[in-house]
Amino acid sequence: MNTEKLIRKDILNKVVRFYRSKKHEKFIPGKSRISYAGRVYDEKEIVNLIDASLDFWLTAGKYAEKFERNLAGFLGIKHCLLTNSGSSANLLAVTALTSPLLKKRQLKPGDEVITTACGFPTTLNPILQNSLVPVFIDVELGTYNIQAEKIEKAITRKTKAIFTAHTLGNPVDIDSVRKIVKKYNLLWLEDNCDSLGSKYKGQYTGTFGDISTSSFYPPHMITMGEGGAVLTNDPLLRKIIISFRDWGRECYCETGRDNTCGKRFSQKFGDLPLGYDHKYVYSHIGYNLKVTDMQAAVGVAQLEKLSGFIEARKKNFKFLHSVFKKYEKYFMLPKAEKYSEPSWFGFPVLVKNTAPFNRADIVNYLEENKIATRMLFGGNLTKQPAYKNAKYRISGGLKNTDLVMNNLFWIGVYPGLTKPMLDYIEKTVNTFFKNKI
Repeated sequence: MNTEKLIRKDILNKVVRFYRSKKHEKFIPGKSRISYAGRVYDEKEIVNLIDASLDFWLTAGKYAEKFERNLAGFLGIKHCLLTNSGSSANLLAVTALTSPLLKKRQLKPGDEVITTACGFPTTLNPILQNSLVPVFIDVELGTYNIQAEKIEKAITRKTKAIFTAHTLGNPVDIDSVRKIVKKYNLLWLEDNCDSLGSKYKGQYTGTFGDISTSSFYPPHMITMGEGGAVLTNDPLLRKIIISFRDWGRECYCETGRDNTCGKRFSQKFGDLPLGYDHKYVYSHIGYNLKVTDMQAAVGVAQLEKLSGFIEARKKNFKFLHSVFKKYEKYFMLPKAEKYSEPSWFGFPVLVKNTAPFNRADIVNYLEENKIATRMLFGGNLTKQPAYKNAKYRISGGLKNTDLVMNNLFWIGVYPGLTKPMLDYIEKTVNTFFKNKI
């Protein structure tokens, strides 16, 4: 072993010792805060991170390639393309559909995309950013997913795509959406950012649509700190997504490689001179949304833990369901979509209008007792100030979306929750009802 390898081995061994020497904070009921989500990691993530940094390959490299290969293999999908965030993944997914390479299927300004107003802004934003028109359909109470039975009525001659999010890890009614997509020849995008590891009829979500997206922000199923992925089985869409992600370039060489096509200086593009360097030919108006290899290195270690994370989330969800089931008179509890096996992102609770308390009462009580809560992201996005002047269409009203905006909250089920934390949540909920009812 040469000197460089010996030094690297010594550094990484010391990283392991450093991690194991750290004192981990002990949970103290009522004093320690219980987050709704968080990073769950050990020395393996740090070792990978330092290993990548020692190479000083600052853009995507060997770890990025390994992560893309491993995640695609885990899900059973052909192509995984890393990007710098889940939000960027959604932007790339929608923008890819505007490529002229899609010919008759290309989305153009004014075309409609069916989605919901109940969710996170970055599912909606790329639709508007590409001058497309979102068509909002209400959600089903309990699953908080798009009401699939109302999609067909919303379709017009301008409808070209559907963008569905699997809310808090709960798969949408995939069979119904798939039938509509096939019947009307629509493009289908899956926002799988909160749902990595969820299944529908035994198949992972994120593998049904034309394109799907993932996020690796710390609250999600696995983390890179920042990071996301775009996934597809379609080789043409893969080519388009890479182009938009990498400045809009025509060249598809991997970072650090040249002349993969063998025709770098012998082709003609547009009004450029014959033989213009293929590496500087641009076929789309794109971005630079690549990931760093250090981020990917963390993700590689996280991906090895994914199966365990999924099981922990299911177990924690089941525990919280038993806690709130005792008070079902006052709450609408979450329900899994038929035929689905969710990898839950959170435990959503909707306070019934007949309850002798409102959402603010219980949320404030939980927060005062150091149990973090969250709303269902933006609630009804049409009520948000950012969309005051946005062009959109509502099909059939948003009654349930408004109810979610006013009455729903959720608490975490992430793998970092320990038995003492869960027991404290149960005790706190019980005390709330003892004092309130």
